[in-house]
Parts: sequence; structure tokens; C-alpha cells
Amino acid sequence: QVQLVESGGGLVQPGGSLRLSCAASGSIFSMYAMGWYRQAPGKQRELVATSTSGERANYADSVKGRFTISRDNAKNTVYLQMDNLKPDDTAVYYCNARQIATARNYWGQGTRVTVSS
Repeated sequence: QVQLVESGGGLVQPGGSLRLSCAASGSIFSMYAMGWYRQAPGKQRELVATSTSGERANYADSVKGRFTISRDNAKNTVYLQMDNLKPDDTAVYYCNARQIATARNYWGQGTRVTVSS
């Protein structure tokens, strides 16, 4: 069992930056692929970025070059650095943990990001 708690969302102007954090507890962090997803109003939840220990990070085309996912296994935390934010990035961002051995998924409660002038 994994518990995920996101933080760092908020209101930012276009071109600005935010860093999201997701703290995990309850299991061995390195045994999970960690990811960020987002869901905009009226749209389906979509992948933003994923990170698996020892592998290259994976990004949605829409955020490549602007977002960076990183993880600190010692702190059981995954981050999403978001730069050059656009209004289309407005969404609720969810942290995801996928247990590598079983493919079981866990989700955080979400943190809202609003990009607006």
C-alpha cells in the first residue's frame, strides 16, 4: 500500500514556473514507477511524465522541453518542475505510483494548477 500526497499547485501567469511535489509513504519507493498525470475540465486524464529508477524519463509531447520530472528515492519524493507554463497546462495534476512487480496503481488526491493572466 502506498499513500501519495501532492503539493505545489497554484495560480501562475503564462510563462511562469511551478514545482509540484509528491511525497510517498508506506512502501519501498524505488520499487515503483512514478508519474504525473493531469486532467483538464471536460477532458480525460492524460499522462504528463513518468520516471522509473534507472530508466530515462518519459514525457508527453506537449510538455517536452518545458517540464522535468525527477525523483529522490532517499526522500520518497517525486517532483515535476514546470517552466514556461501555458494556459493549456491548466488542470488538476495527479501523482501516480505503479508497482513495478504487479502493475498496481496508486493515486494522489490531486493538486490544481491554473495558468492565467
